[in-house]
Amino acid sequence: MDVTSILNKLNSAQEEAVTSDKKHLLVLAGAGSGKTRVLVHRIAWKIQVDNVSPYSILAVTFTNKASREMRERIDQLLGMSLRGMWVGTFHGLAHRLLKAHWRDAKLPENFQILDSDDQLRLVKRVMRSMDLDEQRWPPKQAQWWINGQKDEGLRSSHIQEGGDPYLATMLRIYRGYEETCERLGVIDFAELLLRALELWKFCPDVLDHYQQRFQHILVDEFQDTNAVQYAWLRLLAGKVSAVTAVGDDDQSIYGWRGAKVENILSYERDFPATHTVKLEQNYRSTSNILQAANAVIAKNPERLGKSLWTESGEGEAIALYSAFNEHDEARYIADRIQSWVNLGNRREDSAILYRSNAQSRVLEAALLQADIPYRIYGGQRFYERLEIKSALAYLRLMLNCHDDVAFERVVNLPTRGIGDRTLELMRALAREQETSMWGAAVIIVKEKRMAARATNAIALFIELINEMSGQHDELPLAEQAEHAIAHSGLVEMHRREKGERGQARVENLEELVSACRNFEAEDNDLPVLPQFLDQVALDSGDRQADEDQDAVQLMTLHSAKGLEFPLVFIAGMEENLFPHKMSIDEPGRLEEERRLAYVGITRAMEKLYLTFAESRSIYGSESFNSVSRFVRDIPKEVIEEVRLQNNIARPTSYAAGAIQSDEGGDTGFGLGQQVFHNVYGEGVILNFEGNGPRARVHVSFEAVGTKILILASANLSAI
Repeated sequence: MDVTSILNKLNSAQEEAVTSDKKHLLVLAGAGSGKTRVLVHRIAWKIQVDNVSPYSILAVTFTNKASREMRERIDQLLGMSLRGMWVGTFHGLAHRLLKAHWRDAKLPENFQILDSDDQLRLVKRVMRSMDLDEQRWPPKQAQWWINGQKDEGLRSSHIQEGGDPYLATMLRIYRGYEETCERLGVIDFAELLLRALELWKFCPDVLDHYQQRFQHILVDEFQDTNAVQYAWLRLLAGKVSAVTAVGDDDQSIYGWRGAKVENILSYERDFPATHTVKLEQNYRSTSNILQAANAVIAKNPERLGKSLWTESGEGEAIALYSAFNEHDEARYIADRIQSWVNLGNRREDSAILYRSNAQSRVLEAALLQADIPYRIYGGQRFYERLEIKSALAYLRLMLNCHDDVAFERVVNLPTRGIGDRTLELMRALAREQETSMWGAAVIIVKEKRMAARATNAIALFIELINEMSGQHDELPLAEQAEHAIAHSGLVEMHRREKGERGQARVENLEELVSACRNFEAEDNDLPVLPQFLDQVALDSGDRQADEDQDAVQLMTLHSAKGLEFPLVFIAGMEENLFPHKMSIDEPGRLEEERRLAYVGITRAMEKLYLTFAESRSIYGSESFNSVSRFVRDIPKEVIEEVRLQNNIARPTSYAAGAIQSDEGGDTGFGLGQQVFHNVYGEGVILNFEGNGPRARVHVSFEAVGTKILILASANLSAI
């Protein structure tokens, strides 16, 4: 490959980023500016032009999907496979590191990774042993707190109670959780990163080895790094490695889960003589959409600064719709989508974005009523489904019978007569003997410590797992899975379920066997089952939607990061909803809300609708909020206010934040007014056609939906 082919189709800023010979590089990549192209081409440039060994390059991404895409594009660009190059997520690379240096990391050789559900189950177990009331001390809150401390690089021993009863209890749980994980040889996702950081800190010879090896470090989505990830990178880079950071401070929206925008804002200070390149040419959206995004984000004071532009033309104006309430808003969105589909467009090319999950209920109802298929993006995925997690637990027990989390998940699934009382006695024995649940089960059977019925049930389970484990090294992975699923009784159990759900569960178990059959091991010299289970655990850290039929995509604004759609609706553009009421009085959180608005706007490629409601019932109460400040920040010349009826004038005056409505002429009724009909019951006025007694009125009734009535004969009464 020659230089021309590497630089082909790059704009001047992209070319500058790809070819820069500066040691440290910060690429500020605006939304839709081609950052992945820059990363891939910079790696190719280093290998082909600068003669850098691919094995001295470390490339870090945030999702497994992104790392697979990067590797594929590098291979395609260079025309050869670079399987040995370290390209992966922070968690994936940390796992690879710990697997190679398990002794130095003070881990068992076959340590297991806990996913979020299994971690929560272990936290509950620890809290039960402390006799803590789950109503007063919610286990999920304790799980979140523990992960938050790890993201900051803090062990329980690093934290002082300071006389705070809440902190004292959280610390007790954290200590107990640490001890339990250590005893069981398991680690959670946050522990992967913290343990890898501690490996650098406490094993200088290991750190020196990797510092000498990785002369070039490239990091994608740098604005999303947390404290542990940034510390890990800085230690690895040391004073030798050249670092390329690619990110966008304007798209830092994950502060609530530990990401620190300060990392990218202080990058030039922490990595001296950094060369900064701004990618501002956008290849996704129209000029009107970018003008709106630029205007919104410009109000944030702490920015590195850039302004998106495009050569794709002005495009359509941004549509702004003022709804009477959330039902009117949802119906309007459904109607616009149906009209768009009627023009030959695909539903999956449209997305409805919202700030709060609670907004989706009404939107879903409107889509159902309009018979428009939809999908909640990021909903329950394959490996999170109940039947799949149960099957994986059996596979984990085949590999390691002392895996307590897997043991507790399936010891009585299908039902074997091993109840809660039996399990509690087993746990007590495990604590007393300092052994695993499996070890306790073996003691119970051997010494007949329980009633015959319980002892026999436990003995049959032990026999089942031993029989499965005997197939571990003899059968291919798919046959191991097939054998485990069949002999465990899971398939038969789900076949007995009524309706489509049971059938779907059986089909999912069959699909797991297919996944095993198609799995490609990284290392053919190692057993395939542990590699498969490790990959499943790592994949569960991603938030990717399942592929399905052609359907409208619904998602939170946070979930929309990294996606793009020709048609986008952002619903609920109101003060206290977006920006969220919990963020308005805190500058740091309000700035993140503004970045979230910027992300939402820049998801739109061709057409963007912004909608808000004059009144909204949400969280169990009705609210009357003004239009969002983010709407008021957008230049008037790029916004087109929607009018459903030409003879109804309803100026929004969004620049001032005021909402004004036509009162229905001389009909005696107003838009949004609650009314009563003798036949249809209570309803809300949505629209008028004409004036006076002969006017036609559109009313949404709770019992029968929307009706169009003649006022003169409708006998409506105001409520």
